[in-house]
Amino acid sequence: AFQSACRRRAAGEPVAYITEHKAFFALDLHINQHVLDPRPDTETLVEWALELIPTEATTEVLDLGTGSGAIALALKAQRPQCAVTAVDASSDALAVARSNSERLALPISLHHGSWFAPLAALRFGLIVSNPPYLAADDVHLPALQHEPLQALVAGADGLDDLRHIISTAPLHMQPGAWLLLEHGYEQATAVQDLLRAAGFAQVQTRHDLAGQPRCTGGQMPA
Repeated sequence: AFQSACRRRAAGEPVAYITEHKAFFALDLHINQHVLDPRPDTETLVEWALELIPTEATTEVLDLGTGSGAIALALKAQRPQCAVTAVDASSDALAVARSNSERLALPISLHHGSWFAPLAALRFGLIVSNPPYLAADDVHLPALQHEPLQALVAGADGLDDLRHIISTAPLHMQPGAWLLLEHGYEQATAVQDLLRAAGFAQVQTRHDLAGQPRCTGGQMPA
């Protein structure tokens, strides 16, 4: 088994897929080939979200494209009083998120569908997402061959899903709610422009562990 694992790792397969486990924000997540391997840099998004949720607040939180449930479950663990909803277009990914939710005893509401489609007229106080943001010809794709392509690529410039989320989010946000998005390190300015064009205020960007602009967000005016 050890030799087999070494061969898989030598072929570039992430350790998380070999062991089927990944630590994320102090949680031990089950991981398989149907979901992205959660990166430590995504914890930047979780930390920002936690800053916006007072310890005793009962904020309704939405995680779009939840994958393994990493972001949603991290927020539920840190703010158990909040109602956390998670959406994914992949039923296989939702199965992973559900198994993590049950095993960790962190109840979240899971919905199958594309972005906001399964949410009807629901509105939230905070929306977070780590959507696909790589361009179809991104040079990093060969190194990501073991991860689900649909969770990585978003059109010719990598912004298709970010555009859709930003343009649709106001219909599902309470007054004063925040939208926080992870994106590529070269996309911060484009995402800021999209947020401002959609009417968001206090638009700002946070940097990841390597000092790269990684998350951008804005607030719906009250």
